[in-house]
Amino acid sequence: MKIEKIHHIAIICSDYEISKKFYTEILGFKIINEHFRVDKNSFKLDLALNEQYIIELFSFPYPPQRPTMPESTGLRHLAFGVKNMNSAVEFLKLNNVLTEPIRIDEFTHKKFTFFNDPDNLPLELYEL
Repeated sequence: MKIEKIHHIAIICSDYEISKKFYTEILGFKIINEHFRVDKNSFKLDLALNEQYIIELFSFPYPPQRPTMPESTGLRHLAFGVKNMNSAVEFLKLNNVLTEPIRIDEFTHKKFTFFNDPDNLPLELYEL
């Protein structure tokens, strides 16, 4: 088997409209498709970045909470590359998104920081 690329990342949110706004209006993802699945009482929103399909955002009635943050088994965080860390952090702050202090990767010497989506899922900005 040869994996060619990551196809998408699936995220389940607790409040669909809040998460939809966060990922589209604040993080800048473009909506590719949006469907309401009546049989599951669930929305499925396909999101792209730079014309590449990246995220499936789902809503489900009463999804369980993540057990611990951030060092639980499973996906630790989702990282987004940015060209200018300071301006990206400033933009998030202007949109009332709190970030951790900017740190420097000890191996690459690149800037990075963490923040959370509306469901407290851990997200990272990493300077390219």
